[in-house]
Amino acid sequence: MNATLRDTVVLGARVIDPASGHDTIADVLIQQGRIADIGLGQGAPEGAERVEGQDSVLCPGLIDLRVQLGEPGREDRETIKSVTRAAAAGGITSLCALPDSAPATDDPALVRALIARGEETGSLSILPYGAVTRGCAGEQMAELGLLREAGAIGFTDGGRPIGPARLMRLVLSYTCGFGGIVVQHPEDRSLADGGCATEGELATRLGLPAIPAAAEAIQVARDIALARLTGGRLHFAHVSTGAALDLIRAARAEGLRITCDTAPPYFDLNEIAIGEFRTYAKLSPPLRAEADRRAVIAGLADGTIDAIASDHQPRDADDKRLPFALASAGGTGLVTLLPITLAQVHGGTLSLLRALELLTAGPARLLGLETGRIAKGAPADLCLFHPDRAWKVEAGKLPGKAQNTPFDGRAVEGRVTGTWKAGRRVFG
Repeated sequence: MNATLRDTVVLGARVIDPASGHDTIADVLIQQGRIADIGLGQGAPEGAERVEGQDSVLCPGLIDLRVQLGEPGREDRETIKSVTRAAAAGGITSLCALPDSAPATDDPALVRALIARGEETGSLSILPYGAVTRGCAGEQMAELGLLREAGAIGFTDGGRPIGPARLMRLVLSYTCGFGGIVVQHPEDRSLADGGCATEGELATRLGLPAIPAAAEAIQVARDIALARLTGGRLHFAHVSTGAALDLIRAARAEGLRITCDTAPPYFDLNEIAIGEFRTYAKLSPPLRAEADRRAVIAGLADGTIDAIASDHQPRDADDKRLPFALASAGGTGLVTLLPITLAQVHGGTLSLLRALELLTAGPARLLGLETGRIAKGAPADLCLFHPDRAWKVEAGKLPGKAQNTPFDGRAVEGRVTGTWKAGRRVFG
C-alpha cells in the first residue's frame, strides 16, 4: 500500500458508473482522496502518477454486503489483516461484517471497534451489522438503537434465521422507528436443522440428510407478512430459490419495503457441484437444482435482486476434511466475487452495467452510502479490472488466509489490476 496520498490519473479506461448509467472512455483524476475530474479538460497536473487504463474498466470499488471476518474469535480461519488483503485483490473497498462472531457484535463498543479496525487498515471500510439478539442466540433482543448510534448499518443474526414470529415482528416494528434495515437468513429451522443438501434425487442417492427447498420460501412468506404488518424494512440474504424470488417479486409490486441479495454460487453452480461428497461445495443455504439457478439469474436480470454479495464464510482445512454431513458449511468469496459475476456478462445474461450495479451502486443504495459511484467530488474508492483476462481459481493460491472455495479449478475471466481506497492505491 502506498503510504502517501498523491495525485493519480487513470488514463483511457472504460469508466462505468452504474449509479448514473454513464459508460464512456475517459481519463479520471484523483486528488486528496476524491475524484477531482473525469475527462481532464484541463490536463493532468504535473507530477501526478499515471496509470494506464486502456482495455480495462474503471468502476466504483465493490461493496460486499455479507462477510464473516473470522476475527474476533476464529482467527484460525481468517483475520482482519487477511480479509483486507483478499478484499483489495478482489476490488472490494467496503464490506459488511456479520455479527455472529465470538463474541457476537451485540454491544456498541464492538461496533465502534470494528469500524476503527477498518480505518486502521487504510484500505477497507468495515461496516458492521449489529446482532438482532444477544449472542445471536435468537432469544432476547439486543439494544438495537444503541447499536445503530454506534454505527451499525443494519441488523441480523448472520447465518442464523430470526426464528420466532413474535420476535421478528418486534424487531421490524422497532427498527421502523429509525429507518433500520433487518437482514434475514431465510430458512425455516424446523425444516432445515440437521440437513446438509437440497432435498431431491441427488441427496437421496448420496444418502445425505436433506433440506427441502421450500424451507426458504416458507420463511420468506412469513417474514413478508410481518413486514406488511409492521411497515419495517426487510432484506433477505443469499436468496437461492425461484419460489422465494416469486414471493419477493410480488411483495415489491405491492409496495412493501422488501429487498434481497444473492451470492455467486447460487447463479453459477447447482447441486451437482457437491459431486461425490465434495465438501468445498457444502454451503448454507445449500446449492440448489438447476431450475432454481436459472431463476436466480432471471432475478438478477429483471431487478428483483438488488445486490450480489460474496457470502464469504472462511473455513480451515479441518472444517472441511470431514464426512460431508459433518463438514462445516461455507465458502470463501472475496477474490471470486467479480469474476464469477462477470461470467454472466460473458455468457450474455447480464450487461456489464447491470453486473457492476449489483456490486456497487445497488449495495450503496440499500445502505445509504456515499460510495458506490464515480462522480466529481465522490470518494475515490475505485476498482480497475481487465474484463477478459483469464485465470484459474485454485484453492491454496488465493490471497487471504481462507482457501475453501466452491469454485476450485474454475476457469474465469476478469482480473483486478488496481484498487484505490480514498485515493490510495492499495492493490496492483
